[in-house]
Amino acid sequence: MKELLIAPSILSANFGFLAEEIKSIDKAGADWIHLDVMDGHFVPNLTFGPPVIKSIRPCSQKPFDAHLMVTNPDEVIEEYVDAGVDIITVHKEVTPHLDRTLTRIRELGCKAGVSINPGTSISGLEFLLDKLDLILVMSVNPGFGGQTFINSSLGKIKIISDLVGKRPINIQVDGGVNSEIAPKVIKAGANVIVAGSAVFKEGNVESYKQNIKSLRH
Repeated sequence: MKELLIAPSILSANFGFLAEEIKSIDKAGADWIHLDVMDGHFVPNLTFGPPVIKSIRPCSQKPFDAHLMVTNPDEVIEEYVDAGVDIITVHKEVTPHLDRTLTRIRELGCKAGVSINPGTSISGLEFLLDKLDLILVMSVNPGFGGQTFINSSLGKIKIISDLVGKRPINIQVDGGVNSEIAPKVIKAGANVIVAGSAVFKEGNVESYKQNIKSLRH
């Protein structure tokens, strides 16, 4: 059985104190730091890019997990590698040559992931399993934090879990996951839980620690 990992999304952090927030979730027991990169084109929001990531990289030794919600991932991958990320996930919907993109990410020394939106089929992923380290199931429509979990995502997670089998591919779920939803997605086969508001509510290390613990257990 794969290790259960909690990846707090800094999208819900206090950006006025971002460095301190990264240190706090590290201390609170986060396994990965999840970076929601949005370009204002693929999704209707704009967040941050390589300069911000590079500036916070020294704040934690935990893996930096970059989810690129951008229309041009192939053009910017190297910038995120240079900024210090460890995992790069691109969207199936905007990446025409997924095999090539995933191969390039690995060549640059990062782990490679693919993300699929709620309305996107998993068709074709069966041909890419040897190039993948992670499959991210979006359980909300990407672009905003604080949305409600889409229940049909559970069926998709189960299908992906069956497809992956015993391969060393992490199955990540992102969107609307809280302590009530987490057991359901874990039962369906996910082992990496992305959570934003469910982790960062109340705004202090002790609450972050408790929130991460409640997701884990």
